[in-house]
Amino acid sequence: MKYRSICAAVLTAALICGCGANTQGEESMEAASEKTTVAETTEMENKESFASGIAASEDSADSAAEASSQEAEGFVLNNEIEERCPVTMTATRGDVKYGEFTHGTYFSNTCGLERGYSILLPADYSTDKKYPVLYLLHGIFGNEYSFSGDSSNKIKEIVGNMAAEGAIEETIVVCPNMYASSDPNQQPGFDAESVLPYDNFINDLVNDLMPHIESQYCVLTGRENTYLAGFSMGGRETIFITLQRPELFGYVCAISAAPGIVPTKDKFMTHEGQISEEEMRFAEGATTPEVFIICCGTRDSVVGTYPKSYHELLEKNGADHIWYEVTGADHDNNAIKSGLYNLFKQIAYDKAQQ
Repeated sequence: MKYRSICAAVLTAALICGCGANTQGEESMEAASEKTTVAETTEMENKESFASGIAASEDSADSAAEASSQEAEGFVLNNEIEERCPVTMTATRGDVKYGEFTHGTYFSNTCGLERGYSILLPADYSTDKKYPVLYLLHGIFGNEYSFSGDSSNKIKEIVGNMAAEGAIEETIVVCPNMYASSDPNQQPGFDAESVLPYDNFINDLVNDLMPHIESQYCVLTGRENTYLAGFSMGGRETIFITLQRPELFGYVCAISAAPGIVPTKDKFMTHEGQISEEEMRFAEGATTPEVFIICCGTRDSVVGTYPKSYHELLEKNGADHIWYEVTGADHDNNAIKSGLYNLFKQIAYDKAQQ
């Protein structure tokens, strides 16, 4: 796999909320209570955006015109990174049947607990055939419902439409709870102890979740049929897992990856780091992914330039990957849709060459 650095343009409009101060003296109890409720709601919205991305709006007229143009051109199979996920791939089409997310559980020996996951099966899922599988990791404060409950990321549409186009095989998508703690009462937060369960997810994924999925569903095994992607904290763990266990995953995409793989301090906390900067590479002689993408919006208000710093470390240490920026995108679903689409496009192109 050759290294490529690409700047992709994506237009985004992010919603920004603010609460003004009371300048008219003392607040009434009712007003104070209302203000507290607004603050709690805003905090919850922020946590949701950390988990599955800020919901970015698109101009419907521009989208309709773009969709019409793309339909006329049709899907073009190549290995070029596109500036954003085409509207035709995020649209709900009448000629395509889409799968629906359902929920399942498994016992995690890593955590000593029963844990949950959401799973997207193809609409025509059959035990008579087997399917490749994508493990899709949420961001901080999220759980197994973060992606399955957020329709703005268009996961089932992207997978369903690309399969309908014949670009990719019908694919199973697994959305786990990435907070792999042995304490059911522990909660994520911005401190070293509270983020440790995310770093433990590699053990839960490899030793518990993947064997469960492979035993309960008709899954094609082998790295060429096993994909890994993640957003924010999920992007951080995607990079770490890929560097530690590259033989398991043939196709990988880390979107808007959070800081903390290597030691650093950001606006939220001090990160002790999982590995050193010199260890930000594949082991000598390791089997590396066929495709390893790292991407991020140029206007990311949460992780800033940390994804670019990962790219620079990997490049410095000789680790092959694809890096691109989504111009104009925030920590949002434009970045997520772009990453997922380009991952599947690279998979389609790579497999077509085999």
